[in-house]
Amino acid sequence: MEKKIAAPISREEAADLHIGDYVLITGTIYTARDAAHKRMQEALDRGEKLPFDLKGNVIYYMGPSPARKGRPIGSAGPTTASRMDRYTPALLDLGMGAMIGKGRRSAAVKEAIVRNGSVYFAAVGGAGALLSKRILSSEVIAYEDLGTEAIRKLEVENFPVIVVIDSQGNDLYEIVEKQID
Repeated sequence: MEKKIAAPISREEAADLHIGDYVLITGTIYTARDAAHKRMQEALDRGEKLPFDLKGNVIYYMGPSPARKGRPIGSAGPTTASRMDRYTPALLDLGMGAMIGKGRRSAAVKEAIVRNGSVYFAAVGGAGALLSKRILSSEVIAYEDLGTEAIRKLEVENFPVIVVIDSQGNDLYEIVEKQID
C-alpha cells in the first residue's frame, strides 16, 4: 500500500505504517552515519545537547557524493544500517521517529523501535542518483569536519522508502527469509 507522510513523523503516523508499505516522505530529514553517531553518543555521555532535536525526526543513514552543478546534493543512496545499531536504541529512547537505511537491524534496535513506537524504512541501495532527485535542499548543520559523514538537514519531496520494521516489531526481512527457506 502506498502512503504519503510528512517528516518529522508522529507516533500515530508510525503506528499506521506496516511492513511492506511503500511510503513517500515529504519534509525535513537528517543524515548521519557512523562517525556522526559516535559524536552524538559522546555528546550525550558528556550531558550535552545534540545538534538537532530528535523528537519525531527521521535520520537517513547516508553520506552523499559531491553535488553536480545546479543540484543541492550528489548521489544519495543508503548505507548499511547495522553499523549504527550500537547507538540507535539511545536515540530512539530520546524520541527519534524513524530511520532510513538498508539491511537488517539487531534485536536491541527492534526492541527500541517497538518500545518507542518508531519505524525503520529501507531505501533502495544502488539508486542513489535517483533518490537525490527527491532532495530539494541540503545543509550541513553539524560536524562539518567529517565531510560526507557530517550531519545534514535535507528537505525532501516524495522520497520513496519501504517499511521494513514497523512499530509493532514486524520485520519484513525475517518474513521474506522464512518464505525463501
